[in-house]
Amino acid sequence: MKSRLKLKHYVSPAYIKRSFRKLPRRGRISMLILAGIALSIILVAVATAQTRNQVQVPISQVIADVRAGQVARIELNEGSNEISVFYKDPARGKVTAIKEWQVSVQEALTAGDVPASAMPDIVVERTANTGGLFGFLMLAAIVGSATFLIIRGQGRSAIGGVGKSKARNVAMGESLPRVTFDDVAGVDEAKQELTEIVEFLKHPEKFSRMGARSPKGVLLVGPPGTGKTLISRAVAGQAGVPFFSISGSEFVEMFVGVGASRVRDLFAQARKSMPCVIFIDEIDAVGRRRSSGHMHVSNEEREQTLNQLLVEMDGFDNRTHIIVIAATNRPDVLDPALLRPGRFDRQVMLDKPDIKGRTAILKVHARGKPLEKGVTLDTIAKMTPGFSGADLENLVNEAAILAVRRSKHSVGLHELEEAVDRVLAGPERKSRIISEQEKAITAYHEVGHALTARMLAHVDPVHKVSIIARGMAGGYTRVLPGEDRYLQSRSQFNDYLVFILGGRAAEEVIFDEVTTGASNDLERATDIARGMVMKYGMSQRLGLVSLGRRAGGNFLGGTSDHEVTYSEEVARTIDEEVRNLVNEAYARAINILTTHKEKLVDISELLIERETLDGTEFEALFEGIPRPQPRAARLRKSARTTMPLLSPDMMAAGLAHVPVENEGNTPG
Repeated sequence: MKSRLKLKHYVSPAYIKRSFRKLPRRGRISMLILAGIALSIILVAVATAQTRNQVQVPISQVIADVRAGQVARIELNEGSNEISVFYKDPARGKVTAIKEWQVSVQEALTAGDVPASAMPDIVVERTANTGGLFGFLMLAAIVGSATFLIIRGQGRSAIGGVGKSKARNVAMGESLPRVTFDDVAGVDEAKQELTEIVEFLKHPEKFSRMGARSPKGVLLVGPPGTGKTLISRAVAGQAGVPFFSISGSEFVEMFVGVGASRVRDLFAQARKSMPCVIFIDEIDAVGRRRSSGHMHVSNEEREQTLNQLLVEMDGFDNRTHIIVIAATNRPDVLDPALLRPGRFDRQVMLDKPDIKGRTAILKVHARGKPLEKGVTLDTIAKMTPGFSGADLENLVNEAAILAVRRSKHSVGLHELEEAVDRVLAGPERKSRIISEQEKAITAYHEVGHALTARMLAHVDPVHKVSIIARGMAGGYTRVLPGEDRYLQSRSQFNDYLVFILGGRAAEEVIFDEVTTGASNDLERATDIARGMVMKYGMSQRLGLVSLGRRAGGNFLGGTSDHEVTYSEEVARTIDEEVRNLVNEAYARAINILTTHKEKLVDISELLIERETLDGTEFEALFEGIPRPQPRAARLRKSARTTMPLLSPDMMAAGLAHVPVENEGNTPG
């Protein structure tokens, strides 16, 4: 009974009228259009059903009934071969029949020997066909609705809203929690650069009084995972202004002109919400360098979108309180017009954090996660050199998941260290069953790495040795640097080559045989040696030259291809030098392991039994054997006395300060 009353309430005219008034104007129009289309479909369906329900008989039956005097009258539509036959007997009613096009009803009846006394009344109707009328009405309703939607759309290519911007207006505190600079760590220099942007958004009158204008655009450049999106949200959250977020790929469609329309719509929305921040992620998808000749392939849609973006940014004045923040890891492919003053005035570099930054990032992501007493995030920061902010967030999350999986109430140091291994090498492959022979080979291989690292002055201390398979690796040896390094010397490169080849050397020393387990080691060693020869000028035969020029590839966070700019003779010399460096390092590894063969065997047997040795346990096995010390002090002393002075001509040419390039080739 209650359900009937409830249904009666919902279908009552008063409730429908009240609900209709609550809709916005566009919603009302859309509802009326949908109702019109539905009514047209119903009318056509009813007309079709009525037509199908009529009884149809052959024309010969009609002639026979007329001859028998049973037909009262016959109606036919002008221009149609269908006739309607009405009988004198009401029980028989009305039937339809189909006659031939060329023969009239009168001629058909005469040909059927119908007597004049039995000839019925023949009426010609001039009305249009009902089914055709309803079909026309439905078609008109659909065409009218489509026309209305086209007119209502915004932009030249706004069919169905295609030309409208897909930017998401993030209202801080509603759909997403508010992010401020307190939630961003490890990028202190970037925060300092963006603090002025926040001040302009909060207090633009301060700049206006001084006749200064704020930067119109800020380009965030950095490898993936360094927090470009997060710090952009923090700017808007710190200033308390709307935040429009869109990706560069969302501008581009298959229709020419749609991207430009979306750019116009985006900035039109932003002007209604001033002051605000527009964030364009991966701007290189739409802001690539435009074609400048017949040798380049033109992309008309992308270039039109870029042109519209340039116009919108250039159209700002000092009273337009809109800041455009864009992010990319490919600044080398951007169009120069984007980077000129007046468009993206500032470029802010976000690099991977150092040990202090990693500690701060870990503290941010550890908020709300219970940590065991005695857990120091500084230790985890030392274990994660080269990690980005996204890697560290993933690390803390993995540790929390491991704690839940183990039914613990807090996250301990063991879970955090396990998470580091999972991020670096993948989860443990406990189901992998290997033979005792392969287990022994893996143990000696990993101890070969660890033992050479212990006996070399320029390799970091061993942190963990394990023969538990992770990911694609059967085992791993991890060394832990005591500090972040931004420079690498030739001695360090040479020692790292020995360390990398130590596993292959251990297999040869113990088993007098080599396996495929060192394939990745050989690749890494070859890459380091080739970099020493071609990029860093560490070859005595080739001298202080850089061989090869960058020709594409990833600018940040990846490798790059090189264009060959040297002769075949030089290429042959490069190969010889690379081979010599690798062979010399391998010979040193063989010598170290042969000298300490007894230690190699003892540690390997212990590793086979325990499967994992941490750095403390490993170092305790070398009691009484001092660790070699690097030559850092002697290098600093010699730098004071042997550094060449620059001539005035060189200083005038701008060579007094040459930035050091660190392209992520640090081994290990």
